[in-house]
Amino acid sequence: MASYRPVFDASVVDALGQLSKQKERKALALVRELALHPFLRSDYSLPDESGRSVDYLLVEEFVFGYWLDHIAREVRIVEIELAL
Repeated sequence: MASYRPVFDASVVDALGQLSKQKERKALALVRELALHPFLRSDYSLPDESGRSVDYLLVEEFVFGYWLDHIAREVRIVEIELAL
């Protein structure tokens, strides 16, 4: 199975910039893993403001919010937060 390409929402780019360099590198490495395996089962899904289903996945210390664009073969990362 071919991987998808990660695409980041502007708010995610800002959030990544607020992390320490070590956490930022870790988050980006985990996003690359998600792009390699985009069909992992998420922990839960919630609709966004347009009604699109956004999947949320807890990986290590991060929660990633994303949706898959199958036609473009992209993982659209729309949210990233540190898990509490």
